[in-house]
Amino acid sequence: MAYNLFFSEFSPPFTLSLLLLFCFASSLSSADVVPPSPSPSPSPSPSNPVSTGTICSYTLDPSFCRSQLPKNNSANLYDYGRLSFSKSLSSANEFLKLILRYLKHPSSLTPSAIAALTDCKYLASRNLDFLSTSFQTVSNTSCGPLDVLTADYVQTLLSGILTNTQTCLDGLQATASAWTTVGEGIYAPLANNTKLFSMSLALFTKGWVPKHENRTVKHVHKKHLPPRNGTYPFKMSSHHKAIFESISGRKLLQTSSDDGQVLVNNMVTVSQDGTQNFVTVSDAVAAAPNKTNGSTGYFLIYVTAGVYYEYVTIPEKTMYVMMIGDGINQTVITGNHSVADGWTTYNSATFSEYKYFSML
Repeated sequence: MAYNLFFSEFSPPFTLSLLLLFCFASSLSSADVVPPSPSPSPSPSPSNPVSTGTICSYTLDPSFCRSQLPKNNSANLYDYGRLSFSKSLSSANEFLKLILRYLKHPSSLTPSAIAALTDCKYLASRNLDFLSTSFQTVSNTSCGPLDVLTADYVQTLLSGILTNTQTCLDGLQATASAWTTVGEGIYAPLANNTKLFSMSLALFTKGWVPKHENRTVKHVHKKHLPPRNGTYPFKMSSHHKAIFESISGRKLLQTSSDDGQVLVNNMVTVSQDGTQNFVTVSDAVAAAPNKTNGSTGYFLIYVTAGVYYEYVTIPEKTMYVMMIGDGINQTVITGNHSVADGWTTYNSATFSEYKYFSML
């Protein structure tokens, strides 16, 4: 499926109008499967013992939740949450093993089914990584909310796990005719995993995420702030500032302090006429540093006006990359991969990313 991604400051979703911190491995072609968090009635302190019924009321499927957790009135929200993470991790591992068993006997499968399973294998392996990271975080944290950045990071990982699971399902359903011998052997575990992952996300949100999601700017790390009326006050070297203002025709917002500024440590530009650093977006992404931790700021890629016919992948090792363009209908990244033409759901995306990639 072809997607036109417009880089703009004031455009609707999928037009790079907001700073989006992506920390999961998923295709932008998949549906948004992350349901809204439920809004249960006020509850006692999460560190106090509580019944399974009360805990499960915070989830989207209380009946399923009760079937997964022991009836233990001496456990608290954090105990139940860690157990949910443990079950999710175990189930994700079993699902990956299931996929590998199917792929060991490719002669009984069509090429499209093999391709869909191969995508699922990759997505399932990423889910294991994300769950391991999330489980380690909650296991190493005593009772009480995490700091804002860590909580947001884990929430994003958990949301990404749900999206990865849905992307796998979409790919398998697109090749449904090839699954006559498989039946529910793979769909049932997928459905079970989705419920487990959703339960873990709900319990994490209830126990580890700081209250008052509408927290003010002063509570957020200055290098990762949301936009101010669609405009970012970048903090960068005078050299990069001159390049940015010359190419974009926009002045950087000046502030009296470092608060609210987005730190940029390097910048490259992309132009199809060859007058800038790169002629393709993919080449610019390849130039980004690997395994950065964000403490020194973002690697900024400015993509000038043009229609870029390419498929861009942000590798897992490439983090804290920010990309901006010249505006809606000006900077466009597009392709023509589609499921109808034989591409899997995962590989039909024009843009796919992995960790800490920001679009403006």
